[in-house]
Amino acid sequence: MSGNPWAKRDAWRYEGQFSRFNRFKGAFPGFGIGLAAFVVYVGYEKLTAKPHEH
Repeated sequence: MSGNPWAKRDAWRYEGQFSRFNRFKGAFPGFGIGLAAFVVYVGYEKLTAKPHEH
C-alpha cells in the first residue's frame, strides 16, 4: 500500500467552499470596486485637469 492513508479524510480541505480560490476570494472585500473607482477618478483627472507650471 502506498500513498497517504489519510488522503480521504483530508480531501474536504481542498474541495468545494474550501478550495484555494474560494479561500482567498473574500480576503479583500471591496478591492475590485475600489480599484475601478480609482481608475475612473484618475482618468477623469487626466482628461479634465488644466496643466499648470511649477
